[in-house]
Amino acid sequence: MNYFHKLREQFLDFFKERGHTIVKSSSLIPDDSSVLLTTAGMQQFKRYYTGEFNPESDFGSRRTTSLQKCFRTSDIEEVGDDTHLTFFEMMGNFSFGDYFKKEAIVWGYEFITNILQINPERVYVTVFEGDEENKIPKDEESYSIWYKEIGIPQERIFYGNKKDNFWGPTGNAGPCGPTTEIYVAPSAKDALAQNGVEIWNIVFNEFYKTQTNADITQINAENSQHKSASSRRQSAVYRKVDTPGIDTGMGFERLLATLEGVENVFETSAFAPIIKLLNEQATGISQRELRILADHIRSSSFLIADGIEPSNKGAGYVLRRLLRTIIAIKIKNDIHSDIFETGYKKVKEMFGEIYPEIKDEKKIIGIWQEENSKFQESINRGIKELSKYKNISGIDAFYIYETFGLPFELTKELAPQEAVKNISYEEFEKEFQKHQEVSRAGVEKKFGGHGLILDTGELKAGNEEELKKVLGFHTATHLLQWALRKVLNSDIHQMGSDINFERLRFDFNLDRKMAPEEIKQVEDFINEQINKNLPVYFKEMPKSEAEKVALSFFKEKYPDIVRVYFIGSEESGGVLSAEFCGGPHVEYTGQIGKFKISKEESVGKGVRRIRATTE
Repeated sequence: MNYFHKLREQFLDFFKERGHTIVKSSSLIPDDSSVLLTTAGMQQFKRYYTGEFNPESDFGSRRTTSLQKCFRTSDIEEVGDDTHLTFFEMMGNFSFGDYFKKEAIVWGYEFITNILQINPERVYVTVFEGDEENKIPKDEESYSIWYKEIGIPQERIFYGNKKDNFWGPTGNAGPCGPTTEIYVAPSAKDALAQNGVEIWNIVFNEFYKTQTNADITQINAENSQHKSASSRRQSAVYRKVDTPGIDTGMGFERLLATLEGVENVFETSAFAPIIKLLNEQATGISQRELRILADHIRSSSFLIADGIEPSNKGAGYVLRRLLRTIIAIKIKNDIHSDIFETGYKKVKEMFGEIYPEIKDEKKIIGIWQEENSKFQESINRGIKELSKYKNISGIDAFYIYETFGLPFELTKELAPQEAVKNISYEEFEKEFQKHQEVSRAGVEKKFGGHGLILDTGELKAGNEEELKKVLGFHTATHLLQWALRKVLNSDIHQMGSDINFERLRFDFNLDRKMAPEEIKQVEDFINEQINKNLPVYFKEMPKSEAEKVALSFFKEKYPDIVRVYFIGSEESGGVLSAEFCGGPHVEYTGQIGKFKISKEESVGKGVRRIRATTE
């Protein structure tokens, strides 16, 4: 039976009947700058768990349910087997200080056994065994609910460790907690042997992971001495939250495989129509490559639909890698038809009514064609380079990859067979890792450890030129917040940001669209301060003292001793901006360049987003 549409309706209707507001999927581009792409259904709700946003005013309820678009880069290398995907959908139900463990567990079991009609004898569950090191207790309450309330036999309830039965947070800090997982086995005998597929993860967000209050001066001293990453890392602290919540996730494609009785996700109704069409266009290619094509065409279509374009950094690099893998498979198998366009049109047909953004054929096909053209030129140059070699080593293959963009597999395929008979992927991989280490060490040497900071979280840079741009954008976000408060009102504050060497992205609270003249005024104010070449510097002080003089909207993330970055001084006419910030920044505003707002848009109820560049 085809469950592609039926399962969606069953799930959302089930939780709607139990007081949940249906919330549409958020973009694959997350508001949370600590993650590259949206990886879980709870990401768009993160600030409701922390209390920053009010679910009742936004959704009319403290209960929501959704079907969320997700993307996980960690699985790219595994795509082609029976289970791994890049893009997938996650069904979930969420509670923000409303119901807790009993309701979540009972409803989960009821949906699986009553609505989906899965034999209860095939079901087994896991609960959290506790973690002494982080002082997190065993989840005996969940065990009791499964055993005493629902009646799952004890021999089908298993304890799991922190790796398996503790979730979160997304990013470096945030809501997290123990989980209970529901598995479905082929038979009752398999259930007793824990031989099944995990279909539902129920997370009890009763903790908030933060960092220790280590003295920031000591950390800065370690940075300046170029200590290793491990020496700078602080151990986590898990504190109990006042209003615990529920966050559940059930992989749509994985559950489809269970319900439709097929052996893997690529045989489900979410993939079979795409696979069938591609197989007609590309006869003779391997099953693994056929699956990679189906996954990558589907996932890259959704990335482009949400506004991501191919580049050499961040999410754009992920998209470029997907598209170029598709091109490489085409070349390797001598496929002359446009398999991307063919596959995309089937994706649009299947998903268009669910996710209308996927219907933008002009944009999606256009970006594919442009990237295809660019890569073809690079490949032609690479092929000419390959002809110069009589014997290609793994080190040579890395040089060809770095210079011409040819993946290892394509070099091996396109080079004369005699030249690659001794080629080693292990040598290629070793050279790749060595290159990454050298690049990072070089940045650390020049900038006192900032390279490590700039490779995580909000700031990302890989070389000196990129770093200069990133530092400028970081300081520009402080000026932007100052200017918005000046032009709009003093209640304006940052609600998220993301910075790379190409642009800055800044989210703030506003319940209307900015007028063109307001955008122009903000630009003018910022450029005026840039032209003044104001000093940018920091002071370290107790948090209690800093709160009296500086802006801070994420207090729970800061230690007792904090850095406050100032723009302007008494000598320059007064302090313009003072904010809690770990840095780094430019030394003078004149180093930023001319500031230009490229876009102002809505990203949610009461939240606006500005994208900006510099010249």
